[in-house]
Amino acid sequence: MKKTTKLRYLPYLIALLSCGFSPGLGQNQQTRKLVINGQAGEASVIEIQGHSYVDVAALARIANGSVNFQGTEVVVSLPSSPDKNGSVDTEPERSTDVGFSRTFVNAAFEEIALLREWASPLANAIRNGYPVTEDWVASYRAKAANGLAAASAAVSTSADQSAFQLLTNEFEAVGQWSNKLLDARKSMSAANYSLSAEALRNDPQSQKIIACGHFLTSMLAGWHYQDDSSCHS
Repeated sequence: MKKTTKLRYLPYLIALLSCGFSPGLGQNQQTRKLVINGQAGEASVIEIQGHSYVDVAALARIANGSVNFQGTEVVVSLPSSPDKNGSVDTEPERSTDVGFSRTFVNAAFEEIALLREWASPLANAIRNGYPVTEDWVASYRAKAANGLAAASAAVSTSADQSAFQLLTNEFEAVGQWSNKLLDARKSMSAANYSLSAEALRNDPQSQKIIACGHFLTSMLAGWHYQDDSSCHS
């Protein structure tokens, strides 16, 4: 059995933690090791005004669970803790005829997390006027590229293949957005994004990336392929 937790009326938190863009108000982002039900993994933790927040998709991934966005609710499903005999009820492998393979879903969630780890520090640096270099951005890009390659290697169903194309589109969109911000930084026009806390978030390209990130997370959690215009150029 999986335990399901519903977090109601958190649209701001969803935007903050599910797509890697944060308001930059007294925040500190770190990558930390989390241990959930004995399962260890790394996830981005953001500290804002004395409170710590973790990416719900990363939390679900580490715990071999799932997360689904349903209107104003975030539904997190986590496997039960081991019983006294040491066994755990886990969700069976999905049928390769109708949905995703578990290996691909895990790799895809990892790639989404890497894309957020690329986008969030860059957005924060641009918003606050911090120095940004191509080498610094390249390290995040390389990690995301490796994650995309791992997702490609995990493809084993037709649904996996279709979803991988959307994941690739999101990778390319983040890359184009990243290049645009680097160019803006070189031309000193990046200052336009620091004039308002919402300037970067309201950028159409940023909004498209955020929307696609939401969609991919929800689709993967549902284990069935769907399509959405936000994940297409």
